[in-house]
Amino acid sequence: MRFNQRVLEEAQDETNPLLERVKFLAITASNLDEFVEIRVAGFLQRIEDGYNLAQPPDEGGLTPQERLDGLMERIHQFVVAQYQCWNEQLLPAMHAAKIRVLRWSQLSDAARKQALDFYEDEVDPLLTPVTIDPSHPFPRVLNKALCIGLLLKHKRRGVKAATALGVVTVPRALPRLVPLKSTDGNCDFILLHELVESQVERMFRGYEVLSRSAFRVTRNSNLYMQEEESRSVLESVRAELHNRRKGDAVRMEIESSAVEEIVERLRINFELEPEQVFRTDGPVNLSRLMNLYSEVKRPQLKYPAFVAKEFKLSAKSTDIFDEMRKRDVMLHHPFDSYKTVEEFIEAGAQDPSVISMKQTLYRTSKDSPIFTALTEAGQSKEVTVVVELMARFDEDSNIRWARELEDAGVGVFHGIFGLKTHCKLSLLVRRDPDGVVRRYVHLGTGNYNPVTARFYTDISLLTSKPELTSEVQKVFNYLTAETESEAYKPLLVAPLTLADGLVALIEREAAHAKASRPASIIAKMNGLLDRRTVEALYAASNAGVEIDLIVRGMCSLRPGVKGVSERIRVRSIVGRFLEHSRIFCFANGGKEEIYCGSADWMPRNLIERCEVVFPITQPDIHKRLREEILAAYLADNTKARLLQSDGEYERAPTTGAPFSAQNYLMRIAEGAEEKVPEATKHEKVTTH
Repeated sequence: MRFNQRVLEEAQDETNPLLERVKFLAITASNLDEFVEIRVAGFLQRIEDGYNLAQPPDEGGLTPQERLDGLMERIHQFVVAQYQCWNEQLLPAMHAAKIRVLRWSQLSDAARKQALDFYEDEVDPLLTPVTIDPSHPFPRVLNKALCIGLLLKHKRRGVKAATALGVVTVPRALPRLVPLKSTDGNCDFILLHELVESQVERMFRGYEVLSRSAFRVTRNSNLYMQEEESRSVLESVRAELHNRRKGDAVRMEIESSAVEEIVERLRINFELEPEQVFRTDGPVNLSRLMNLYSEVKRPQLKYPAFVAKEFKLSAKSTDIFDEMRKRDVMLHHPFDSYKTVEEFIEAGAQDPSVISMKQTLYRTSKDSPIFTALTEAGQSKEVTVVVELMARFDEDSNIRWARELEDAGVGVFHGIFGLKTHCKLSLLVRRDPDGVVRRYVHLGTGNYNPVTARFYTDISLLTSKPELTSEVQKVFNYLTAETESEAYKPLLVAPLTLADGLVALIEREAAHAKASRPASIIAKMNGLLDRRTVEALYAASNAGVEIDLIVRGMCSLRPGVKGVSERIRVRSIVGRFLEHSRIFCFANGGKEEIYCGSADWMPRNLIERCEVVFPITQPDIHKRLREEILAAYLADNTKARLLQSDGEYERAPTTGAPFSAQNYLMRIAEGAEEKVPEATKHEKVTTH
């Protein structure tokens, strides 16, 4: 929730382009949806299962119920702030820019005719109005489906007739924002549910409509699978996906104008407590405002266009394999084009000298060139793909990918039951022109997804170094046959060697500090929650190690606490691109080491997933990671927030000229020559 607050700050920030601010607000709503249907739902499930009484209080001295109560209070406060941003900042700014989201009552006669024509042609055929009575039970409201609740009274039954509840589901197949042509230069829209609401009298003829309100229910979306009951992982996930759509209700959002009778009837029907009902001072489901970003063609209200830098072969290299035999290639996405990764895998599929291909897939996109290349390669080569079926909210598409790959002759595996396959690996085996069979590998910090690669920051390493490629093959053997190797050095592999290896690296820095050798840690990741790792960092700080952590999201470590973490600083960068790369730098007594990988420092990454962290040994790549990338994030005083010792975040102080790491990295990709300004050595952390 603290991370989502930082995203909301970007929506509130008037220095960001207007439509980007709308996009940030939509992202906060999408983030909150996932948080509620997974994290809050998990809390509720544990309490329902009796953990509230069985478990001792947590580190803060709170029971699960007390923790949940505090969390729900924070979510309610956050929702209020979201709608304040929408009503008080974004709507007026959009209106000034001639972008209007109109109510039905605000439409001109001409606009109403347009809207009604759309309703007749596109909307009405998809509607199913339901009146709740003994012969018409409450309809099964799907997870996050937008509905309209109505309070009705039957006209023929007179004044003594009891009120009835009516429900209409707003069609998911249609755009939530209906564009309206305007002759005065405005970009006008009406929300789809507003249009449906305006016509409810036609749907409920014979009833008087006393009140109406849009609402939406969020359901528990955790998957609960039993290994012994499953014929296969694929069939088990498919069955649980069907159940997810009907999971227990966790939250109901309803417009603040809704009359209490509608709210109470719905709340009781969905078996929700009062604190699980959220009144919205504006449109239910702000995530659909993302459509404004794509529908409004106003480039001046968006970030300037950015074109990623294309990778070029060295002068004497004939192809990517020739290049990789000479040197490792590192790409920093989205500043470096993701096409290079796609072309590497496509080359494997098309090159007759490539004998076999192995690939992990966690999340990919529709019409992915990578997926196409793998299916084509399956016709003529030995191709093995490990598809993670339980990639949250991508299960449906991953099941389809798995079946299509199998139909194409690809050997499809689903990793090890109970462990998510989260590592990012691609292994090509090729008989080169000199007759030698070599392995070529891509290792990454991000998914094989060309769409998200345009706005997630990630690291890719292309290498043919035998000491790395041979160990990658061992990881694939582990995934397909669960054959464990004694060691995967120089790789660190979860759940086998990563947790211990990570703590050993931190403890090594502490030993260097005690011996007065250079000792420091710079670590960039998405989340830091692993208790053992946090305690190792505290011990290293007390031993004299200077520690800078760049943690985008959740962080349970508290910096700047006297006698505990005085040498630790934590910053979070939230900006145009989603920070997703994991980079770990250890001074190591003057022999600095850098690792990249797919794992955050969280229990689920270190224990519950298969992850791979790999070393960077080529000097020029090492230098780029340290002096260009990590240095930029540590110098950022524009989009950085500093974690305080009480767990709250404050904007980084602007000392000197404003500097944004992401803007700097875009300029470098476009050919600019500039250096990172020297970062403030030790940022002030407020101690509480």
